[in-house]
Amino acid sequence: MKMELAMYQALRAIDVPELKAEAVIQALESDMLTLLATKSDLASLAAEIGKATAEIANTNHRLTAEIAKSDLKLSIRMASMLAVTIGILIGAMKVFL
Repeated sequence: MKMELAMYQALRAIDVPELKAEAVIQALESDMLTLLATKSDLASLAAEIGKATAEIANTNHRLTAEIAKSDLKLSIRMASMLAVTIGILIGAMKVFL
């Protein structure tokens, strides 16, 4: 309220008509209430961002563990396939040579 009164007095001091000064003050007040963030808005946003960051970190750790587990399975599978291929080649060499 203090700021609105000061703005009103400043507008009246430079000979702005009373109705126009009131309209300017109302427009500024409306914009400030709808467009500007308050401290509580920013605190709420910071809390939401913190929560989202924690969720992302948790998902990252989980995916890293899954990739590591898949990497081990893939390595074992590749080694098994290589051993089978070598066995088939040795068998084919015995049959044909």
